[in-house]
Amino acid sequence: MAAFTSRGPNLVQPNILKPDITAPGLNILAAWSESSSPLKVAADNRVIKFQVDSGTSMSCPHVAAVSALVKAVHPDWSSAAIRYAIMTTAKQTNNLGKPITYALGEPATPFEFGTGHIQPSKAVDPGLVYDDYLVFLCRSSGNRLDRSFNYPLNSPSPSSLNYPSLAIANLQGSVTVDRTVTNVGAANSSYSATVDPPPGYLVRISLVTLRFSAVGEKQKLSIRVEAESSENVYAFGWYTWSDGIHQVRSPISVWTVV
Repeated sequence: MAAFTSRGPNLVQPNILKPDITAPGLNILAAWSESSSPLKVAADNRVIKFQVDSGTSMSCPHVAAVSALVKAVHPDWSSAAIRYAIMTTAKQTNNLGKPITYALGEPATPFEFGTGHIQPSKAVDPGLVYDDYLVFLCRSSGNRLDRSFNYPLNSPSPSSLNYPSLAIANLQGSVTVDRTVTNVGAANSSYSATVDPPPGYLVRISLVTLRFSAVGEKQKLSIRVEAESSENVYAFGWYTWSDGIHQVRSPISVWTVV
């Protein structure tokens, strides 16, 4: 159904969950270079124009095409808003309505599929989006990449990057992270939060209801994650915003050192 990355946390920045998304990547009919044989071995002298292939390189064009679709519908959206719209509208079940599994047939986690499997028709109408990557890039690189952007004096932690997914590595007791959501749905709308916390953790959202009166209106909130009892492994949960029509779903990944 899809192509996954390897199991495990993001080693570049463990407080940002990766991958973001998964997309069709299994047995995809794709163009094939005539300079390379299908098997890529010396004994194979065949020349073909197309090949059935699998992998992340097959998933990538699907995501790129969906990004172009969302950009065509919303030409004023930033690349971050487009990415996050795709992420929060993904599904966590396969075409049979069963949980997504990885190569060995076991249930997959956000370490395999990110927020889930891409749904193009829902990505163009996500209801809410997260936006803003510049603060994180400034913190990471130490450079002001956009002079027109009002950078904060104290950059937030990577866990507080305004990202749909929430990842906390090496949690010590509790931590509070910030998020800002932007209404891109109906002008007058209300969203309620539901939380499925990672086993062994408490998750509290400062605003359980978001009320908007205009398109483009933003709401700021905080999410507190507290360890109750857990093992020295990653645990996963979800939090979702819903207005009865849209389901804006985000994974939670937490790890406590015990």
